[in-house]
Amino acid sequence: MPQVPQTFFDALAVRTWCRLALRELGRSREDIDAINVYPVADGDTGTNLYLTLESAATAVEAVFTGYEVEPQGGPGPSSADAMHAMAHGALIGARGNSGTILAQLLRGMAQVLAAGGEAPHTDGQGLRLALRNAADAARRAVAHPVEGTVLSVASAAADAAEEAEGDCASVARAAHEGARAALAATPGQLAVLKRAGVVDAGGSGLVAVLGALVETFTGQTPVAPATELPHTGVRPAGADGEHAGAAERAGAVGCAGTGGPAFEVIYLLEAEDAAVDRLRERLDRLGDSLVVVGGDGLWNVHVHVDDAGAAVEAGVEAGRPHRIRITHFGLGDVHTGAEPPSRERAQRAVVAVVPGEGLAGLYAEAGATTVLARPGEPPASGEIVQAVRRAHAREVVLLPNDAELRHTAAAAAEQVRTEGVRVALIPTRSAVQGIAALAVHAPDRRFDEDVVQMTSAAGATRYAEVVVAEHESWTMAGICQAGDVLGLVDGDVAVIGSDVTATAEAVLDRMLQAGGELVTLVLGDEAPETVAEHLQARVREAYLAVDTVVYRGGRQGALLLIGVE
Repeated sequence: MPQVPQTFFDALAVRTWCRLALRELGRSREDIDAINVYPVADGDTGTNLYLTLESAATAVEAVFTGYEVEPQGGPGPSSADAMHAMAHGALIGARGNSGTILAQLLRGMAQVLAAGGEAPHTDGQGLRLALRNAADAARRAVAHPVEGTVLSVASAAADAAEEAEGDCASVARAAHEGARAALAATPGQLAVLKRAGVVDAGGSGLVAVLGALVETFTGQTPVAPATELPHTGVRPAGADGEHAGAAERAGAVGCAGTGGPAFEVIYLLEAEDAAVDRLRERLDRLGDSLVVVGGDGLWNVHVHVDDAGAAVEAGVEAGRPHRIRITHFGLGDVHTGAEPPSRERAQRAVVAVVPGEGLAGLYAEAGATTVLARPGEPPASGEIVQAVRRAHAREVVLLPNDAELRHTAAAAAEQVRTEGVRVALIPTRSAVQGIAALAVHAPDRRFDEDVVQMTSAAGATRYAEVVVAEHESWTMAGICQAGDVLGLVDGDVAVIGSDVTATAEAVLDRMLQAGGELVTLVLGDEAPETVAEHLQARVREAYLAVDTVVYRGGRQGALLLIGVE
């Protein structure tokens, strides 16, 4: 269906732009991944940009859903409302170096629109100012800006927009054309791109996003730029289902061409401005590719380091870090451009959604690839798809560990099946069921047999959680008030109490009445220090031949998870 052009940059234009940009990044994701050689050749720039914008699009849709328009046709959200949502969504969902910079570009635009007050829309001049502020804000967010990257493309887009006259369509066209020209010039600015025979991957993604802005105002899709240099003779990704990776053609690439930090660390941070200034200085000493974006008390921090723990500790000293993601680049692959020791697909892998950093570490130690789910922020199907791709296996067992994520996980499974991966979805409803399934996982078994055994172990594990009620509600156990301690068994409220330890004991007794051989306790950060010792003593005293294991789950939402098998 042809896109209806927008005249002004209003809330509907923001929504349309966001949708179109997500579509374009979805189409070009694999091509952009294939040319990703800087700052590290980890082949995920297109995916990171897509996931970042997917988070932005979700936030924009939430604004329209939640904004009550009067029946007589009263005003909806302003352009500033929609742009703020787009920027905030990108901030909290930013992935990788490229996604973090994109979030700051959107924040820079949102700042200009917010300065316009309650105006429902802005014109060509407002769009010029927004693009200029976006480019400048992104450059300030990078500790050591490098030319020949997305920063150069963004600056060129802003420069061209400033020279344009006319309405939003004219400004958008000029910005897109300026960005295309700057993208084509990136190999001449960055030697690693020239050696690989490609343009900058992040810049290519930004050109796609600006192309969607042109389509928003004109209804016409601009021609996509070439990602390969004409003389290389290399076919773009997807030309025949295969492509030669840019990193393979680049020789020694990455950080100064001599190898670089082993980990990428990203986290959201709640902190004051002064603390963030100190954090920047400390992280700059620890590693490279430092980008800190955001403001107003919420920041997204991205850095490449050898000591991931030190990078997280620096965030703890500055404020409250959460949504922590640590990615190991591998041994001698993304920083050198050489193939890692084994690029062969593993025969089988387990991918699991887990609710806390502690459990993520536990699952990772057991060999699983994890997707971190935060309280109130379930992962999108794209995040699960990315995790399956990271696992790089022919066969994957998927553990959603939450009844509400089953459909999301099923959608992810369907997508990766089209990529030739054999996927089995085990409908685990709690992380403790996932632990039980992982405990019997045996990669040397036939796939079907392994799935049956893991499914059986998960199904034989009863699960419970202890949480604090947020508001008054009717439950299976009666009416609860805000602040009451609730014990949920197999998803239903079974106990209402006022004390965490007493409620947990009541839940555990109820579960063990039906028998059991092993109790698994997963403690959240806010659980009382003595609750685990009390429950272990209770099991020893009242239930013979029942063992207990205790794990720390971190910020997992529930005070306590309990499994009985």
